[in-house]
Amino acid sequence: MKKIEAVVKPFKLDEVREALSEVGIAGLTVTEVKGFGRQKGHTELYRGAEYVVDFLPKIKIEVVVTDDIAEQAVEAIIKAARTGKIGDGKIFVSAVEQVVRIRTGETDEAAI
Repeated sequence: MKKIEAVVKPFKLDEVREALSEVGIAGLTVTEVKGFGRQKGHTELYRGAEYVVDFLPKIKIEVVVTDDIAEQAVEAIIKAARTGKIGDGKIFVSAVEQVVRIRTGETDEAAI
């Protein structure tokens, strides 16, 4: 099993969710986060004063999938989240050792 974490622009959330649904992924976790990479924030003007916005709003999407659809899920996220501009985000894929569904006690792939 793999855990896929994708950090994307907020307005791309619905497109990514739909793309993952088409691949067969039913559940995901979404968190509003802030951060920066190569963008390094930007400068804004407010009431005549200039200030730097260091951390930009992003959305972090987390899904756990079986090994056989992990690559499809990553490709779906890339296609849905890409704008071609700086700040499109990143995808992290890591191995998951164990999953347990609390309600039923099901484990591993049965618990996904």
